[in-house]
Amino acid sequence: MAWLTGYPREKVDWFPTVDPSKCVKCGICMNCGKNVYDWTKEGARVARPTNCIVGCTTCSNLCLGNAISFQDIQKVRALYKKEGIWGKIKKQLIREGKIKEV
Repeated sequence: MAWLTGYPREKVDWFPTVDPSKCVKCGICMNCGKNVYDWTKEGARVARPTNCIVGCTTCSNLCLGNAISFQDIQKVRALYKKEGIWGKIKKQLIREGKIKEV
């Protein structure tokens, strides 16, 4: 997937955090397709933060207790601009035939 196109994922400050005082143990976060969370007796905990897809906030959007939060997306956008990631992504998507050059 072309989210970072060669930029090291571990250098991107994007992952969920869980506020245990708000967690109602609904388990919705355990539907994460990237296996970011582990389930404990206290509820979810972030076990594999760099598995999280940069920009995804589905778990936070659906969290019943509003216990999940993310870093400021504007910092990620600034990184994409500084590192020229958007241009690299577009080139990759064109190579893969997912979009056409305009």
